[in-house]
Amino acid sequence: MTRGSGILLAVSSLPSEYGIGTLGEAAYRFVDLLVDLKQKYWQVLPIGPTSYGDSPYQSLSVFSGNPYLIDLDTLVWQGLLTPEEIRYYNWGTKESAIDYAALFRNRCQVLRKAFSRFDEQDSNYIDFVAEHGDWVEDYGFYMALKENFDYQSWQSWPEEIRKKQPVALAKYRKELYNDIRFWVFCQYEFWTQWKKLREYANAKGIQIIGDVPFFVGMDSTDTWMHPDLFLMDENGKAEYVAAAVPDKFSGKGQVWGNPVYDWKKNAGR
Repeated sequence: MTRGSGILLAVSSLPSEYGIGTLGEAAYRFVDLLVDLKQKYWQVLPIGPTSYGDSPYQSLSVFSGNPYLIDLDTLVWQGLLTPEEIRYYNWGTKESAIDYAALFRNRCQVLRKAFSRFDEQDSNYIDFVAEHGDWVEDYGFYMALKENFDYQSWQSWPEEIRKKQPVALAKYRKELYNDIRFWVFCQYEFWTQWKKLREYANAKGIQIIGDVPFFVGMDSTDTWMHPDLFLMDENGKAEYVAAAVPDKFSGKGQVWGNPVYDWKKNAGR
């Protein structure tokens, strides 16, 4: 990094007709604006998938991108959606606020329409899954399970799957196969769009820098798959949670609720 100035703008805060800012045309226009203003950096907020409360600091996966940020117009250009299908859904009524309830109800429905027309034999998709298979398959399975169990945290799932018993894993992988593929597809679309945006920005002399959470979400792919890396008991209950001491911003301090790392276990990996 070189010395320079920039602007902080969450991707979600970009203008959009579909309830939330995305990685589409408005993002490219913002890059052009930064060039005109002779800036060097675009600082974004965390772009991971959010859970209950939609805080970007409580992500469902440290590796994954937020499906809400997938640009729907790009999917139209790809032939996976029509403009009419997108406009059929309610994306909220306030221009100055995101209606996360509307997004939760409708975003996955329209993305599933796109997935139903997607060719999983596409070479770029196959390459993506091969390159990111160490995390994207786990994420897809986790999200399919979460959806299956009415979006409850994994700590509330049946014991057999909560503790990843082999028979249960095989059973649910078979039953939820199509749902797993859907969530993997969402990551492919997100990372394809994100890569193109970064390449465009870099070619214009703009670096995208970001804020990332110190800790993972309590309810996340990471804690379900690797509970041994955190100070948690066998049922996924945290022994300690992350917090901040009192300061000038909060006289009583803050309890974030994220599980704390088991540093000895992490150091050995």
